[in-house]
Amino acid sequence: MDHSVTIDIGVQSFEKIRRRKAFYVDKTGFIREWWEGGSDVTLLTRPRRFGKTLNMSMLECFFSNQYAGRGELFEGLFVWEDEAYRQLQGTYPVIFLSFAKVKAQDYKGMEYSITKMLSDVYEQNSFLLEKAILSENEKIYFESIKPGMDRSVAVEAVNALSNFLSRYYDRSVIILLDEYDTPMQEAWLSGYWDEAVVFFRSFFNAAFKTNPYMERALITGITRISRESIFSDLNNPDVITTTSNKYAQYFGFTEQEVFCALDSMGLGEEKQGIKAWYDGFTFGCVTDIYNPWSITSFIGNGAKYKTYWADTSSNGLVNRLLREGSANIKKSFEALLEGEHITVPVDEQIVYYQLDEDENSVWSLLLASGYVKVISVDDSQIMEGLADEQYELALTNHEVRRMFARMIRGWFRNSTEVYNEFIKALLEDNVKKMNTFMNKVALNTFSFFDSGNRPSEETEPERFYHGFVLGMVVDLADRYQVRSNRESGYGRYDVMIKPLDKRERAFIFEFKVLSRDDNETVLEDTVANALRQIEQKKYEAELITDGFAPENIRKYGFAFEGKKCLIG
Repeated sequence: MDHSVTIDIGVQSFEKIRRRKAFYVDKTGFIREWWEGGSDVTLLTRPRRFGKTLNMSMLECFFSNQYAGRGELFEGLFVWEDEAYRQLQGTYPVIFLSFAKVKAQDYKGMEYSITKMLSDVYEQNSFLLEKAILSENEKIYFESIKPGMDRSVAVEAVNALSNFLSRYYDRSVIILLDEYDTPMQEAWLSGYWDEAVVFFRSFFNAAFKTNPYMERALITGITRISRESIFSDLNNPDVITTTSNKYAQYFGFTEQEVFCALDSMGLGEEKQGIKAWYDGFTFGCVTDIYNPWSITSFIGNGAKYKTYWADTSSNGLVNRLLREGSANIKKSFEALLEGEHITVPVDEQIVYYQLDEDENSVWSLLLASGYVKVISVDDSQIMEGLADEQYELALTNHEVRRMFARMIRGWFRNSTEVYNEFIKALLEDNVKKMNTFMNKVALNTFSFFDSGNRPSEETEPERFYHGFVLGMVVDLADRYQVRSNRESGYGRYDVMIKPLDKRERAFIFEFKVLSRDDNETVLEDTVANALRQIEQKKYEAELITDGFAPENIRKYGFAFEGKKCLIG
């Protein structure tokens, strides 16, 4: 490996990376393409750790007059080949904001964090107070910008600073806002969404619409929050999502860039391993995009394969939506974990207040976050006005699959030992122990899988058992194929556990909730009905066709009443 090049993992300052002559993949083509695009406001979404902040820092270093005369930062890079852009460098006042650290548990905390950030930006421009351009009232306003300032002052702060800077430099201002959606996601998770929306709608209106001192603005984040939520007052911003072709090659590393870096570091033999673990992201029509964090971490940590990108976030929102999601969501996710594709409608606008009601918004969030990739898009239905576009989706890569496996294991964290004992009892064909341990698991996790807005005894068992199946998919993957709700014989079985070695036992599960309408008075009646259904529907047909001996097929009925379970 060539150790002469420094790998600065996690450094998001363009100036620092270039000054240290550290490893850098040239993305300065984005400067020209964005500048020549001509849009007043651009909203660009990409998953986390895909170079958004570094590219924003690059734009600041290029355009900001605070970096005038710092052309050495761009020497040898693509943008510096054009004399016109050499003349453009360092010629604009720039306001660079980041909401990355605005993660508050309540609205008051969110508002304070933002006012603190705005106060810091004003402090950086305090030289304006010493100049003759501000009136006495404007100086009073300037000095009122401090942590905890009134909301009415805070929402106008960027507009006012744009005014002051443009008058001082006699030039309109470029505004860069990074991670705009971080506080919005926290607001939804923590229950103060409505208050946050009121604040941000006014803030964005003042900063980006009614701002005559703004030359151009770029806003970046992970998700495209619906226009109706906070962007309703903006006039036609240029919205670039993960399915857009525009700027596709400037966020993340292309395969050519990755392989080139591996060769230069003496790691060319790792190309196929890297591709299996970290390839798979697709932006617009550009495929084989790699996450920069994983690649630089892999190189910088002695070529060790780990879930680098997946380990940089708690993924709390995704975890909650999958865990509390409907049985359909869990079944679809089971298919993804098995390496299959699913086809679902996707609306790239995230409507946060609909996340609990609209299960398709889960796939929109997973796509925006980079956890699933688009295989194909069918717009034939939408062309005929019949339905939304249908997206064929798959898990992005091996790193993502391992991340979700760890997440699903975490669902059983409070009953891991008991859960493992159930699996052991199952494989040993010990029905008595299966009953003991399944009741303990169910007791500990029922409400965990159904703690959304409308928990109910009717939906709990189904959500529970599909969450339980996901756990088995993850934990038995090395020896078994776990499938649910698939056709076999004359119907659809609930769960089938098929060993990779056909000499071992296979299992069929049927789950039922005790039903008084079906003359079931005790759980034993429900178990009997479940077993009768397995026989009548001939669910074992798939296993027999695959070569399993009938005597090696075990059939179990699972009966639920509330949080009680009986297996027979």
